Amino acid sequence: MTDAAPVESRLAELEAKLAFAEDLIDTLNQTVFRQQEQLDLLQAQLRVLHRRLQEALPEAARDLRDEIPPHY
Repeated sequence: MTDAAPVESRLAELEAKLAFAEDLIDTLNQTVFRQQEQLDLLQAQLRVLHRRLQEALPEAARDLRDEIPPHY
């Protein structure tokens, strides 16, 4: 006959570790999601500021090297 207590103890420990790992993954996913939202907002704001700066500069002062490439 085998003793079931050590197996049950190990199983309970593994279940607890899995629960903590799942919680950590959910927390990290939420953090990454919020950071991506912030990055998207900052990129949009940067595009607006760049456009305003280009509009404020005289035509002769503009240089194509200062333009943001279209893939941004």
